[in-house]
Amino acid sequence: MTDLSKAGTFKLGDKTVKRMGYGAMQLAGPGVFGPPKDRAGAVAVLRAALEAGVDHIDTSDFYGPHVTNEIIREALHPYPQHLTIVTKIGATRGSDGSWNPAFSNGELRQAVEDNLRNLGVEAMDVVNLRLMFDVHGPVEGPIEVPLTALAELKHAGLVRHIGLSNATALQVGEGRTITEIVCVQNHYNLAHRADDGLIDDLAKAGIAYVPFFPLGGFSPLQSETLSNVAEGLGKTPMQVALAWLLRRSPNILLIPGTSKVAHLHENLAAAEMQLPADAAAELDRIGAVK
Repeated sequence: MTDLSKAGTFKLGDKTVKRMGYGAMQLAGPGVFGPPKDRAGAVAVLRAALEAGVDHIDTSDFYGPHVTNEIIREALHPYPQHLTIVTKIGATRGSDGSWNPAFSNGELRQAVEDNLRNLGVEAMDVVNLRLMFDVHGPVEGPIEVPLTALAELKHAGLVRHIGLSNATALQVGEGRTITEIVCVQNHYNLAHRADDGLIDDLAKAGIAYVPFFPLGGFSPLQSETLSNVAEGLGKTPMQVALAWLLRRSPNILLIPGTSKVAHLHENLAAAEMQLPADAAAELDRIGAVK
């Protein structure tokens, strides 16, 4: 069995978690909408993740909507004490599968309550406020009102810790003046490196950085350099891409997702990889910000 502890640990809220976790987005249907084709398979993946030592699961009630949280509850409830479940709010899904901003106080409270009900918990470990000024990436916009509303839900005991998702460095700085921010979840991977500076700043502050689409998301990473390095190491390109992220900074927590048990174990095996310095340097050049 893969030893996930070899990748190290980092603080996430009031818990310390292994740096290799699991993202539940792919447990929903195509386009993260509707039910999966194989619900029993989705349950099996979650149980296999915990059996392998995963102690950090990322989800959202707008995956499906409601689908992934209901599957997580079916597979894992009652949850072990060491498990940290992180969700995100700030959006709703249209009947056509569209992603729509949902920032009002009422919408945010409803989203938290939906997560609590569907997961079967009394308080969420971590809730990320997903900033929806642009679905495709972070852009500047006002966050004081929605983040203050989320902080009030924390004060009420429904949320233990707060993070930000799809946020700019300025928004993270503003957020930290409103409430404690324990993590930032943004698009980042070997080829998408816009957050290099933010990651380093967060590391100095002891704040976790959780890259979404660590393997490229709906458009998997494609790089001749990555393929060549992986072949030389006897690993898959995706394992090497994950190992590079773990090497990039100690505050990076990974949440690669899959709906297949075999693929889960392949991803988790990256926790044991040690990239040679020359291979890491070659990979660095793929997406380094000029």
